[in-house]
Amino acid sequence: MKALLQKLIQFRNPAFKFDESLDSLALLQFFWIQGIAIIRGLFVFIYFKKAKGLMLGRAVTFFNPSKIHWGKFLRLGNHVAISALGKNGIWFGNNVSIGAFSRIIISTSLNNLGNGIIIGNNVGIGEFAYLGGAGGLEIGDDCIVGQYLSCHPENHNYEQYDILIRHQGVTRKGIKIGKNCWIGSKVTILDGVEIGEGCVIAAGSVVTKSFPRDCIIGGVPSKLLKTRS
Repeated sequence: MKALLQKLIQFRNPAFKFDESLDSLALLQFFWIQGIAIIRGLFVFIYFKKAKGLMLGRAVTFFNPSKIHWGKFLRLGNHVAISALGKNGIWFGNNVSIGAFSRIIISTSLNNLGNGIIIGNNVGIGEFAYLGGAGGLEIGDDCIVGQYLSCHPENHNYEQYDILIRHQGVTRKGIKIGKNCWIGSKVTILDGVEIGEGCVIAAGSVVTKSFPRDCIIGGVPSKLLKTRS
């Protein structure tokens, strides 16, 4: 049975193999949970006609779903909230996994709609992520991300002392993360940042400037620690 289940998973991840120490009871419980998630996803597929192979956790919510572009085998954990209120919507690639309690939000107001969010193929993002899309957010293929990632492609203006900050509007440049990056837990990435392909960002970093490909980045604010090459 374990071999059969392993082959089923390998349709999504060809390199997957069960750990030899995995016991059958834990395996059955895991697949029971995944089976329920698939059934929830089928209801979304029937309603939207596009979400193929969707695995849906408990209490997942969608706002403006007509602007969501579904990739195959998307997995959304428990209590994930997705708001595609924006100009270009949210684009999910194939084999994307979003951890529980994450928020994927393009816009939070109706007077200045945000740009959009693009998440590439084979991207895995841990629990409690916040992905904003006001100025545009792009995450390249094959990125792996720890818990509590926070992306904020927008800044509030504050230069005019005689006007309330909340009335001074915002600036938006966008955030781009290249392919094949590893982003540790509790990383914050601010507006205007572009991360090159193959970068590694240390846990707890606050990234305020751009870096080229193959950099190892860490610190508050982040700096170049060394290069992978």
